[in-house]
Amino acid sequence: MPDDAQRNGRDESPEERADRKWADLLQEIRVAQTGVQILFGFLLTVVFQPTYRRLSDADQTLYMVTIVLGATAVGALVAPVAFHRIVTGRHIKPQAVVWASGLTLLGLLLLLLTMTSALLLVLRTATHDEGYVPWIVAGVAGLYLLWWLVLPAVLRMRLGNNGSADSDRGRR
Repeated sequence: MPDDAQRNGRDESPEERADRKWADLLQEIRVAQTGVQILFGFLLTVVFQPTYRRLSDADQTLYMVTIVLGATAVGALVAPVAFHRIVTGRHIKPQAVVWASGLTLLGLLLLLLTMTSALLLVLRTATHDEGYVPWIVAGVAGLYLLWWLVLPAVLRMRLGNNGSADSDRGRR
């Protein structure tokens, strides 16, 4: 049976692999954190605008849902940093990477819901709740799902571990 280095296409120890995966994860989180924090910051200002009181009760509720989704997305995407800080030096990085990856995926799902909810609120307000708005929002949400989940899942299923090992060997 091949050892781990042969299976994953790299000559690295489990600790080195965890370090690499952690560094990769932090780079990914930086991109998502920036976007969600900017979006959340803008959302926080909406309630202080004079026009907020003119929103319908349904749109004010949608705004509150959007704010809560944004807050939870920020929390989930920042959590891996706090998680790492608390467990660092405990020699459990491989397990920490798994947990942080799960929190990042949760954060991305919450970001998807936040962006969809915010888009729905803005388009409802901009168009005075035209009937086509839900279709536009569903289409955009469908694109997010395609780009963020379906395409990577299809690639993962098609190539599996062999594809990643071959591509790693091809770069050497």
